[in-house]
Amino acid sequence: MEIRILEDKNAVAKAFASHFANIVRDQLSFNVALSGGSTPKVIFDLLADKYADTIDWSMIHFYWGDERCVPPTDDQSNYKMTKVHLLSKIDIPKDNIHRVLGENTPREEAKRYSDLLRTHLRQEDGIPRFDLVILGMGDDGHTASIFPHEIDLWSDAKSCVVATHPESGQKRVSITGNIINAAEEVIFLVTGDNKAEKVKDIHTKAEGYKQYPASLVNPESGQLTWFLDKAAASQIYKIN
Repeated sequence: MEIRILEDKNAVAKAFASHFANIVRDQLSFNVALSGGSTPKVIFDLLADKYADTIDWSMIHFYWGDERCVPPTDDQSNYKMTKVHLLSKIDIPKDNIHRVLGENTPREEAKRYSDLLRTHLRQEDGIPRFDLVILGMGDDGHTASIFPHEIDLWSDAKSCVVATHPESGQKRVSITGNIINAAEEVIFLVTGDNKAEKVKDIHTKAEGYKQYPASLVNPESGQLTWFLDKAAASQIYKIN
């Protein structure tokens, strides 16, 4: 595992965008699961602004690690955020965009998306394998849409499950732990001082840390990297 600490959210975005451009260079095909959230939004803007003409987007296939069960036109849609900030600004084939159909019945969509992953991704030991999974972490320690109160979903044998937000009750479709930990590379993008306590608990293995789904991310044969800003890392390192 590698931890990279950057000055702020913009620095995290710049570092990740550069890393992404490097790892997709010269690839014939690259499958990535995207995350929602404010930090990816900044990253998508940067990728569209700085790398629209230098990355060969025709060989990149975009999927989503989780999606809210809302139409693609809804402001809460992770797909809509990605479309507005990245997809509409780059030259990428329509067939390379594999969105979760949030407007569908949640359980049926979880099954459909599971089947889609098995159809499009290579498999090892029967588990679809992404080249890259991008994750965020909530201030409650959740990742993708696996929340602490439903942590058993992490180890579900299915590729995708229906999760429920603990406060709003909103349904979401999320990939599970077996998909995340089978990836070639997993990257956390975590910014803000509201994440600092959970970052500390997970990285110092504080008592009870395994109740946080983000602590269970441990790629079996891949690389795990945490991109943190100084605020998120403030309780694990003394930062001047």
